Amino acid sequence: MTSTDQQPFLSIKDLKVHFSTEDGVVKAVDGLSFDLAKGQTLGIVGESGSGKSVTNLTILGLHDPARTSIEGEILLDGQELLTASERELERLRGNKMSMIFQDALASLSPYHTIGTQIAETYRKHTGCSKTEARKRAIEMLRRVGIPQPDMRVDDYPHQFSGGMRQRAMIAMALVCDPELLIADEPTTALDVTVQAQIMDLLKDLQQEFGTAIIFITHDLGVIADIADDVLVMYGGRCVERGTKEEVLRDPQHPYTLGLLNSMPSLYGPVDVPLTPIPGAPPSLLNPPTGCRFHPRCAFTEKVSGGKCSSESPLLEIVDGRGSACHLTAEQKQELFADFAATRHN
Repeated sequence: MTSTDQQPFLSIKDLKVHFSTEDGVVKAVDGLSFDLAKGQTLGIVGESGSGKSVTNLTILGLHDPARTSIEGEILLDGQELLTASERELERLRGNKMSMIFQDALASLSPYHTIGTQIAETYRKHTGCSKTEARKRAIEMLRRVGIPQPDMRVDDYPHQFSGGMRQRAMIAMALVCDPELLIADEPTTALDVTVQAQIMDLLKDLQQEFGTAIIFITHDLGVIADIADDVLVMYGGRCVERGTKEEVLRDPQHPYTLGLLNSMPSLYGPVDVPLTPIPGAPPSLLNPPTGCRFHPRCAFTEKVSGGKCSSESPLLEIVDGRGSACHLTAEQKQELFADFAATRHN
């Protein structure tokens, strides 16, 4: 964690989430561990299919128990979620923990007004009257920056712009002042100006309520703006963890390096070409042996004995920093030197 004196509000230990399909077992999450303190933002990055969203849907208990095998431990403020009943999870969802989904238009009901949907969440958890819930909905719309909230509260989702729908989703997620907020790529379909406004809004609300935030994205630029710590996922596993400054300025895993090299930089020469990561993410039905990134890694020949393809590297976290890679610290310093020279000078 970025602050070692804070106790984790959310603690996940050796989480494994496997799905049964007609083709076999999908190992969507395979041994994930992390902690998150109140008032902190953890950015989870990785390509599609790396296990980011599955992890957070599992925290909320939004999975099909008939097809899903889950092992490990998820503690929210000391309460084990994996053994909690559905009734208890319903009490916690929207109240103590909440989620902003990626597609606001698909997540909001087209048959009910924005105000009705926000008020319904508030009434469910507080038992207040319709009048009080409507006032709360108007207050939340005002708080997230919706103009004329006392009038727009009666509008339907299709009458809102994309940015306003996302703000309405945030209002719904925060209406009960949750202590944990999960944001699943909430700015993906928005233009850069609205994206920046949403980022500022989340930071302001976090300061006001001390909320712990998990921010899922594939955009490292967004991570640089909002996160305190970064967790990089690949093939259902964490391959690197650290503060955003450590991970973005001094990557310690070839996959993280590949993600950064595929993005334009504001530093260094403008003619430095972008370098995409070769190949495609692994199938989680039949993941590669050893390091799951080794079929796409440019440095496997630097590791003797074929360990990359035969032995899974351990993820050792020391003071919140670590990576799962067979390269030695000296090799990383030498091999990744070009990154530091071209990106930060």
